Amino acid sequence: MDDVTSSDLLTCSAADLLRLYRSKRASPLEATRAVLQRIDTLNPVLNAFCFVAPDALAIAVQSEARWMRGEPKGPLDGVPVSVKDILLTRGWPTLRGSKTIDPTGPWTDDAPAVARLRESGAVLVGKNTTPEFGWKGVTDSPLTGITRNPWNTAKTPGGSSGGGAAAVASGMGPLTLGTDGGGSIRIPCAFTGLFGLKPSFGRVPAWPLSPFGTVAHVGPMTRTVRDAALLLNVIAQPDVRDGRALPPDAGDYAAGLEEGVRGWRIAYSANFGYANVDSEVATLVRQAALRFVELGATVDEADPGFEGVEEIFRRHWFTGAAFLLRDFTASQKAMMDPGLVEVAEQGARIAMLDLLDAVQKRGALGIQMNQFHKKYDLLLTPALPLAAFDAGREVADVMKERRWTEWTPFTYPFNLTQQPAASIPCGLTKAGLPVGLQIVGPRYADARVCRAARAFESLQPFAMPDVSRLVRAEVD
Repeated sequence: MDDVTSSDLLTCSAADLLRLYRSKRASPLEATRAVLQRIDTLNPVLNAFCFVAPDALAIAVQSEARWMRGEPKGPLDGVPVSVKDILLTRGWPTLRGSKTIDPTGPWTDDAPAVARLRESGAVLVGKNTTPEFGWKGVTDSPLTGITRNPWNTAKTPGGSSGGGAAAVASGMGPLTLGTDGGGSIRIPCAFTGLFGLKPSFGRVPAWPLSPFGTVAHVGPMTRTVRDAALLLNVIAQPDVRDGRALPPDAGDYAAGLEEGVRGWRIAYSANFGYANVDSEVATLVRQAALRFVELGATVDEADPGFEGVEEIFRRHWFTGAAFLLRDFTASQKAMMDPGLVEVAEQGARIAMLDLLDAVQKRGALGIQMNQFHKKYDLLLTPALPLAAFDAGREVADVMKERRWTEWTPFTYPFNLTQQPAASIPCGLTKAGLPVGLQIVGPRYADARVCRAARAFESLQPFAMPDVSRLVRAEVD
């Protein structure tokens, strides 16, 4: 492996690994072995994986043989990737953080994004922890317990894709698949200092359709913008099982990443005119927004003019929870996260006409944002109004908040409008916790969001946590 060490492989991006494979300075087997060793060491501390692939090394051996012949199978051949335990994976249990799922299966299908990863030659290393059925913005469940943040293990990594975020941030593989129904990619990326993209709805085919309906998206979570573009190129390929998927896009999301944002007109909203934002977070996000001026864009302070968005979202999300739990018995519900059961009960009390009213208001919200983007190429906001709080809790302060939807005012609006939205790290608090900047584009402008994120990354490269202290703690 010449001068490339196992530690180097753990900090490599997917793009870096592919270059090393191409030059034969490293192999998929070496990279996969390093990742599995890191999982073995850190997963007892972070609880990022609920299942580790027993055949990962064998798959890596096959990939290594292809690279030695100069015949990689696809664009991610040999790259270690993990998958959120919401997405089906053939031959592996998908338990969704719930004691109510029978682990014996049968498990005969891959979700579309997982199938595309296999076809590309990626090495699937395991399944990441999630709250039960992905229902909330933090990651703990009755089945798998509490997942922790590698920046500070007393803190949550967010959710619901928190296991994947903890894995990628701590070197347990450069790529992970997340889902986002109200912020579930962007929340954990903001809390753990990663780049995460919620693509336009339908950009990444999904099957089966989420019980939470058309607010749920599948997308990449990575340590670099280019890696997210590479992953999106693979998972955005068509699948006949998704009747709501967008038409195939022949574009390359990695192309044009370096072209910058000069001449673009960008809106910046500090708080939507109503959200309470921690002062330290607000300062870091404002500084990040102004960096786009350095990049040649015009940045205006402008709010999109939202009203009543939380109630619109709650009617969609809570009725989705009621639909999800409709056939579970009382004894099964007794094994579930009490918060999920409570939300489902609230959702069951929402009248049909009230839900249809929310559907109409959701449509109006989408039109409102279409009009907004006639003037602005992008919208910048905080990804979250606060930094990571204590693990094992749904909210930061039970005196101020009851449900996770109360501390995520910037994420779920864009699940309702189905626009592409990303969280990109923009600094650390004095306590050493990451803060995320949200970049929102018009619907279908996924490439534009990636390009803007890469421009920001070029000015302010992302920091990763020092996990050597976690390694030492586990050894001790």
